[in-house]
Amino acid sequence: MNTSQSELDESARNGPALSGQWVLITGAARRIGAALARTLHGHGANIAVHYGSSAGEAEALVAAMNSARRNSAIVAQADLRQTATLKNFVDDIVRQTGQLDVLINNASTFYPTPLAEVTEAHWDDLLGTNLKAPLFLAQAAMPHLRRTGGQIINIIDIHAQRPLKNHPVYGPAKAGLAMLTRSLAKDLAPDIRVNGVSPGAILWPEEGMSEQAEQSILRQIPLARMGEPGDIARTVLFLVKDAPYITGQIIPVDGGRSIGW
Repeated sequence: MNTSQSELDESARNGPALSGQWVLITGAARRIGAALARTLHGHGANIAVHYGSSAGEAEALVAAMNSARRNSAIVAQADLRQTATLKNFVDDIVRQTGQLDVLINNASTFYPTPLAEVTEAHWDDLLGTNLKAPLFLAQAAMPHLRRTGGQIINIIDIHAQRPLKNHPVYGPAKAGLAMLTRSLAKDLAPDIRVNGVSPGAILWPEEGMSEQAEQSILRQIPLARMGEPGDIARTVLFLVKDAPYITGQIIPVDGGRSIGW
């Protein structure tokens, strides 16, 4: 789903819901991350758009949000695998914004690693972005989120539960993120809520898939279609805005695919 400028202007109608809150979204320049940013911004939130290498897209997104509502978005660059830098990264954002209300761990790397070809570099990269970075970002954000009674939302994957062929590193990394979500919910309660959203087939991989593979996936989905980034964004919006008594939960957004295949 392509989000339009009119969606950025929704804040005029819906802004009070999240007005004044600052949300840090990792990997927010593109794809699902950008949909999260636009949707939450459209409901009044201010957005810190993290990116790793997609500078142009991040800056364009922030410019569009600031055009819709002045001083409502900033750009924040970091290599999240460099965990020693993450405290300064979060602290610098809070110096600019004055507060942090929500951390959304969305940034991810995803690619196949057939067992015969797995390297330690693959392990470090996939575990680093999908599990290690969310842990240390949560640690860095914890004192700021405690001050605001904030929350953390982790973007997981249905393959945290159902293995995907030739992905013996990515799947365990996301499974670890699911357990981390539950662990943090227990450790950070009652001050900070922690939940997860687990997407199914929302966007095809950027490197593409064969039509046969795509059709095979679609046959496994009870709703018989792909989802859209907006499906993930609206679920995150629900957790941020309307779910003050939910913590430690992971919501599948997969058209029923996780029922079984």
